Amino acid sequence: MDLINRTLKHFSPLLLLLCLMLSAAGCTRVVIRSDAPPVLAQDELLRPYKKVGTIEVHRVRYGDKEDLTPADYSWANNALRAEAAKIGADAVILPEVKVEMDTYIFFPKSEITARGTAIKFR
Repeated sequence: MDLINRTLKHFSPLLLLLCLMLSAAGCTRVVIRSDAPPVLAQDELLRPYKKVGTIEVHRVRYGDKEDLTPADYSWANNALRAEAAKIGADAVILPEVKVEMDTYIFFPKSEITARGTAIKFR
């Protein structure tokens, strides 16, 4: 019994940290307004525009590469739209979504980074 108590005493901070990390996974939430600017392809640009800035969003997910879903990629586009709305852009062009896989301690993790150019029509 004494051995179990000593073991729990030594590993309880690590267990608590592990539980906190796993509970924080997937907590990223993007709120999209109804008037959020669209993500446009290059051939959809029919009017002149000026570049407002470059937008980048980042998200970390814990889990295997096979756990990535189309919802993760749509999160990236929606997050770009939300950030563009914050700076008053009319659209986002040249979106790039990059996923990097890594392992954190024993847990696989994927880092999703999306970048785009915010524009304003003239």
